[in-house]
Amino acid sequence: MEPSEIKDPLATGTTCRNDSPAPVLPAAAASARTVTTQQCPTCGAGQATDAGSFTQPAWVYAIGRIEPRFPKVSVEKEFVQALGRDKAAGLTDRQALHSALSKAENRYLVRQLCWVMTIEGLETYILVPRDSADTGLLVGALRSTPQPWDLDVVIGIRGPIAPPEMCNGLMVPTLIFDQIYSFDRDSLINSIPRPAKTSAKEFAPAAEELFGRIMQMTDNAGATDEHRALNYLAVRYPRIYEAVSEAFGRNESLTAVEVRPSSLSGTRQVVDATFVFTNRNTDVVSKQYVRVDVTEEFPFMVTKLSPYVDH
Repeated sequence: MEPSEIKDPLATGTTCRNDSPAPVLPAAAASARTVTTQQCPTCGAGQATDAGSFTQPAWVYAIGRIEPRFPKVSVEKEFVQALGRDKAAGLTDRQALHSALSKAENRYLVRQLCWVMTIEGLETYILVPRDSADTGLLVGALRSTPQPWDLDVVIGIRGPIAPPEMCNGLMVPTLIFDQIYSFDRDSLINSIPRPAKTSAKEFAPAAEELFGRIMQMTDNAGATDEHRALNYLAVRYPRIYEAVSEAFGRNESLTAVEVRPSSLSGTRQVVDATFVFTNRNTDVVSKQYVRVDVTEEFPFMVTKLSPYVDH
């Protein structure tokens, strides 16, 4: 089963454009502009050092929630005036916000707002589009009726800590993003092809347990090679969910998810994601693993899920 078999909730990413403008940063974030001093800001080249060499970019592949904030009182007052021109009677505050920001004439407000990504309830990144045309992705992540199971995947490069003026005192890393996927957990689970011998009633809890396990891993901000690989697999590779469901059918528990550098790593960064299962009756342990290349911004699979044999 190929990764592309996960359907609509996660379409393919954008391409790299050499003629794209520099990231659109709020004026107060001038100190964050150092992230654009790359040889090719829109193509993921490393940042230049004093010695003339280039460091590896801090790629991010994060799963969380995106929320807009008003960075200044003046921006909030301007939004209220824009809202007064809109037909918002009968709408909730969130629906009115979504309606106003979806209009082309109010796109300037989208650029003025502060967009925060929270992961497991913690404020983790302030989002900045690499290309000004990508502000529409932020609006797309704004639901008119948000639900607890709404999720956003953000792919990009980690920048410096935001200055306090950028987002009303919030000082977390900036994330210069190239792509955002917005969906909800149920849509993700329903888009995964389930095994022919497994009912939807059996498969959904297994898939939800694995997804929850990945999301709740300690400090998974999608910034390390290990976490980027797991987050990529969680939204791109349905076979891991099938494997967990099949293991439950064999009366096995998912006892661990381990990610380590692969023996294949050389000029490229490759990791092995291993899923450990333990039989509930015999305590016999079995493992399956998949290799993921995380060298660049967009991870990809090297090998499919296969039995793992300890050496």
